[in-house]
Amino acid sequence: MTTASTAGSPAFGENRFVQRLSIAMAAAILVAGIHPDKVFDYFLENATAFVFLIVLACTYRKLPLSDLSYALIFVYLCIHEWGAHYKYSDVPLGEWMKPWLHTNRNMYDRVAHFSFGLLLSYPLQEMFTRKAGVRGRWRYILPVEAILSFSAIYEMMEAGAAMILTPERGEEFVGMQGDMWDSQEDMFMAGIGSVAAVIILAVIRHRRAAKAAERELAAVLSGQ
Repeated sequence: MTTASTAGSPAFGENRFVQRLSIAMAAAILVAGIHPDKVFDYFLENATAFVFLIVLACTYRKLPLSDLSYALIFVYLCIHEWGAHYKYSDVPLGEWMKPWLHTNRNMYDRVAHFSFGLLLSYPLQEMFTRKAGVRGRWRYILPVEAILSFSAIYEMMEAGAAMILTPERGEEFVGMQGDMWDSQEDMFMAGIGSVAAVIILAVIRHRRAAKAAERELAAVLSGQ
């Protein structure tokens, strides 16, 4: 599996890993689309996901990401598809979490938003690094800012769509479940996930740099 530092620019027809992910993604969407709780809500929830997939396909030749980035995106979209099938407020995992968290609210949407920040920060960092040449502290700051920005945009789009398309079920569609601060808490969870991701990346890079320095020092000492 390639990472940001090892990714090349293979044609889609030569990239078996991405081909398999594409097939698996199509299968996940088809399975999630079988008898969803609410068909209209399922397609509305997936509008941004479908646009995202189209953008990834259209930009593959100009900006192919690493296998690791595509794998992280795939995992996040599978998490989203499960939520969309159950309109997020009735996902079984969220029901299982209720007694654990001592709440009557299905918290799966919080898991999904946290996963958005955690899993998509690396692909964003790779994009900033490879396309914009971002280095230093900014490669850790910009992914967090981008995640928070995308989260805010999504929440506004979701609220707007609910008011226009499903005004009688607006609160149900956005998954508030009686929580007036739902949007802000969703964005907060995405931000926390992104911060956790960049911290993990920074620690991994620091350890790799330390090991590389140790190997160089050992090579110098052995040559003396």
